Amino acid sequence: MMSETNFKSEFLRTMQARGYIHQITHPEELDEAASKGIITGYIGYDATAPSLHVGNLITIMMLRRLQQSGHKPIVIVGGGTTKVGDPSGKDETRQLRTEDEIKANIASQKQAFARFLTFGDGPSDAMLVDNDEWLSKLGYIEFLREFGVHFTINRMLTFDSVKLRLEREQPLTFIEFNYMLMQATDFLELERRYGCMLQMGGSDQWGNIVNGVELIRRVDQKAAFGLTTPLLATSSGAKMGKTAQGAVWLNADLRSPYDYWQFWRNTEDADVGRFLKLFTDLPLDEIGRLESLQGAEINEAKKVLATEATRMLHGDEAAEAAAGAAQAAFEQGALSSDLPTHEVAKAELEAGIVLAALAHDAGLAGSRGEARRLAQGGGLRVNDRAESDANRLITTADLAEGVIKLAAGKKKIVLVKPV
Repeated sequence: MMSETNFKSEFLRTMQARGYIHQITHPEELDEAASKGIITGYIGYDATAPSLHVGNLITIMMLRRLQQSGHKPIVIVGGGTTKVGDPSGKDETRQLRTEDEIKANIASQKQAFARFLTFGDGPSDAMLVDNDEWLSKLGYIEFLREFGVHFTINRMLTFDSVKLRLEREQPLTFIEFNYMLMQATDFLELERRYGCMLQMGGSDQWGNIVNGVELIRRVDQKAAFGLTTPLLATSSGAKMGKTAQGAVWLNADLRSPYDYWQFWRNTEDADVGRFLKLFTDLPLDEIGRLESLQGAEINEAKKVLATEATRMLHGDEAAEAAAGAAQAAFEQGALSSDLPTHEVAKAELEAGIVLAALAHDAGLAGSRGEARRLAQGGGLRVNDRAESDANRLITTADLAEGVIKLAAGKKKIVLVKPV
C-alpha cells in the first residue's frame, strides 16, 4: 500500500482518503497534471460473462471518482482482448469465447456502466470504446515489428501474471503470453486517439499497466501514468463478491435488487467503514460516524451501506423496496412481492420436497449438508417457525398466501412458489 502523501489534486486526495490507492507509477507528475487540467483515464473490462460482478465494482468506482473530480473516464470493453484471455490471477487458461458470445456479453455489460458514469460529449463525460476497433485490424507481422521490439522476454517473465503461473507449474499458452502486449497497445492507441494519460486497475494488473506506461513514454515521449487499487478481500480473507451461491452479479436479471441489498447487509462488522468509503458517495464525516457505531448498532450502518450501494446500481425505488422488504420480512414477519422467489413444479411440491434439498436449490445454503447443519442449529425456518428436521418433506400443506417462506439465519429469505 502506498504511504500517505499530501496530494494537491482533488482526484488523488479523494482516491487516497477513500482507500483506493495501492501503487502509482509517477505520483508527483500525475498529481501535477490532475491539478492543472482535465486528464483522461481508462480501465478495461473483458467480456468473459454477460454481467460484471461486485469484484469489478471497485474499479468502476475508480472511474466514478475520476469523473466526480472533473476528469474524463474511458471504459474499454475488450472485444479484442477477450479473444486472447488475461492470464492475470488465473492458474488455468481462460475458455476462449466466440465472436457472437463476446458481442452479446458486451451488450449485456453496458447497462451497469451507465449506472455509475455519465456518458456524453462533454469534456468530462465518459466514453465507451471497444478495443476490437484496432486490435483486430493489426496484422501479426505488423504487430510484432511495431510493438514486439519494445518488450523483452526477460522482463515479461518477472511480472506476476506470468511468474506465478510458471511457479505453480501451470501451462501458460503463447496466446495468453501476448495479452500484456495487447493491453499496452490499448493504452498507446487511447493516448494517440483521445489523449488518454492514465490507466487504472486492480493490483494484479500492475505489470500490464507498467508495460503500457513505458511503451507510451518510449515511443511517443508523452506523459503516461498507472494507478492500481488493492485487490479487495473481506476482513476474514474471503474474496470480495464471492458467496456460496457464486458471483454477486451486477445485472438485475442475474441477481435481484433484494439479493444485492442482502449481500451488502451481510458485510462483516470490520469492513463496514471501508466499504462505505469505497462503494458509496456518503461524505467521509458521515461514514466516520457510522463506522464508530458499536454492538448491535453496527447493523444500522450495514443497512445504510446496503441501501446506498443498491441505490447506486438499481436506483432509488429498487433500493427502498429492497430495504422495506427486508424490514417487513425480518422485523415484522410479513411477506413482500419484492422478496426473491424460487419456483418449483406444483406436482413436485404435492409429492413433497426434502427441506435440505429445497433450501439448497433455493440458494439459502451452499449444499444440502450445510442446510442440515443450519437446521440442527435452529437457523432454518419455514413460515417463520424454526425447523430442526432437515429431512422433513415440504408440501402444499405448507403454503401460506400461495407461497412458502424459507429463511436461513437472520439475513437470507426466499419465497417458494409452485408453478
